[in-house]
Amino acid sequence: MKILVVLSGGMDSATLLWLLKSQEHHVEAVTIDYKQRHIKEIDSAKSLCAMLGVKHDIIDLSSIGQYLTGSSQSDLSVDVPHGRYDEPSMKLTVVPNRNMLLLAAAGAVAIARKMDQVAYGAHSGDHAIYPDCRPAFVDSMRETFKLADWHQIDIATPFINIDKGRICNLGIDLGVPYHMTWTCYAGDELPCRKCGACVERAEAFAFAKATDPLIGTD
Repeated sequence: MKILVVLSGGMDSATLLWLLKSQEHHVEAVTIDYKQRHIKEIDSAKSLCAMLGVKHDIIDLSSIGQYLTGSSQSDLSVDVPHGRYDEPSMKLTVVPNRNMLLLAAAGAVAIARKMDQVAYGAHSGDHAIYPDCRPAFVDSMRETFKLADWHQIDIATPFINIDKGRICNLGIDLGVPYHMTWTCYAGDELPCRKCGACVERAEAFAFAKATDPLIGTD
């Protein structure tokens, strides 16, 4: 099967990339530059694809970033909130219509290349805050893709019903180089360890009873 992975450079999409490669699919990847605050993740995506020898394209949608106001990830006037993903403050990290933009761009590439699927790493831990990671959104986009072109593609979300801890367990088994991934929302050189993304990452490694190689031990 020919699958195009939406690769952010974070843990979830990296694990997805490794999983699909281990299943011997033909895998390619795209990363979207929407002028996100944590643009460092794009360098992680490049390195991950280079390691696997996966064709990787970066789609430049950076000009839209100026219009995505109100989100700490695309509007530098909004501070990145600290805490857990299930806290109301995390709504400040929601980028308006983000995954529809990412999937639409990836879908166009997948259709042009006559691929079978677009895959992204939405998981159950995202459901509380991110509407575009919920099963209803995925089902809707799946139906939309069926109407979008003569060449039909599907959406693959193998993690939609599991949480990040289980994804971390899977990634460790697959040998995902988590030290090469980037999760932090703050956009600094080192992980802040306080934003929702960092907190969730720490909880995932704790669940897996493993040390995060990006952080090490204190």
